[in-house]
Amino acid sequence: MTFDVRRFDIYRKVPKDLTQPTYTGAFISILCCVFILFLFLSELTGFIATEIVNELYVDDPDKDSGGKIEVSLNISLPNLHCDLVGLDIQDEMGRHEVGHIENSMKIPLNQGDGCRFEGEFSINKVPGNFHVSTHSATAQPQSPDMTHTIHKLAFGEKLQVGHIFYLFIFFRWRKWRRITAILTQIFSLFIVTQVQKVQGAFNALGGADKMSSNPLASHDYILKIVPTVYEDLSGRQRFSYQYTVANKEYVAYSHTGRIIPAIWFRYDLSPITVKYTERRQPLYRFITTICAIVGGTFTVAGIIDSCIFTASEAWKKIQIGKMS
Repeated sequence: MTFDVRRFDIYRKVPKDLTQPTYTGAFISILCCVFILFLFLSELTGFIATEIVNELYVDDPDKDSGGKIEVSLNISLPNLHCDLVGLDIQDEMGRHEVGHIENSMKIPLNQGDGCRFEGEFSINKVPGNFHVSTHSATAQPQSPDMTHTIHKLAFGEKLQVGHIFYLFIFFRWRKWRRITAILTQIFSLFIVTQVQKVQGAFNALGGADKMSSNPLASHDYILKIVPTVYEDLSGRQRFSYQYTVANKEYVAYSHTGRIIPAIWFRYDLSPITVKYTERRQPLYRFITTICAIVGGTFTVAGIIDSCIFTASEAWKKIQIGKMS
């Protein structure tokens, strides 16, 4: 007697002529497929999504920076001429630079009566300050107006970079024209939302408006800079800095009795580093969940269909019994 491997088949097939289709079964089957599709898309979205986990530790995360921090400053002084505006930098390592001009730009405002200063520069990782003032001007004005609006003050790298571009290239490389446009929009929008979920004060002074303050007043912005690391799924790290800020306003006199106002940014670094890490659901967990969704939905749908069919058959027999 030959061995028949088919005896191990636990999925025995029922001949089609022995099955009975019903409208109820068809309706439940359609609902079942729609429900499975909905749950599948929900799980797929969750699988593609990246969870951001944060932790705190004491260390200098960016040891390859040479002890430097990149700074980006954008500030408008609508009532001070560009010839008078300058940036000065000093710190506890002995740096004292008056009238920093490298990687900076002055844009005239109000027909030349005002100035917008945009600059990128580096500071040492030690307590210090940088300030916008008239100290570098060849001739000091009689009554400099330091009313201002800060558009941006940020330290380190931007965190919202790279994701849309990489996904766009990913899909374009496969030349899926119409599908590409849809998928790129969906996934890029989703990824950017995830990156922007990082809550923090990366530009805490952005939008600060001191236009109604005393024109001759000096402004002190006291910053506590917190190193921040963002590590994506590929393991690439980007180094940025958050900061808290306190400010005060006062009138300062020089040793000659003249009022020489300035906008001071006094900073110190926190020893605590904040790290954000992207994590994604493992593939095996996604597959397990999909199997549970498909199997569980079909099982429950089968039980419901069986109950409805049994009840309807019993009701038919009751009706036939009454008629007889």
